[in-house]
Amino acid sequence: MVKNPFIPVISQEKENPGSVEFQVFNFTTKIQRLTSHLELHKKDYLSKRGLRKILGKRQRLLSYLSKKNRIRYKKLMNQLNIRESQTR
Repeated sequence: MVKNPFIPVISQEKENPGSVEFQVFNFTTKIQRLTSHLELHKKDYLSKRGLRKILGKRQRLLSYLSKKNRIRYKKLMNQLNIRESQTR
């Protein structure tokens, strides 16, 4: 597994691996891995389904964080380079 430079930044802020920021980061790395896998294997429907499930989980966590603390939400979105969804 490739280490990401954001791990120390997120772990220093929150020492709790169950924090919303850490969970979103983990989902983002899984999404990136699955996306690169699906570029090679276009007909892997089970992986597509898994990707959609992870995207939904990440979206729910981001929605929760945006309602709870907008500043942390904006900071996380900028760190992970995630676009805001238009549906709210």
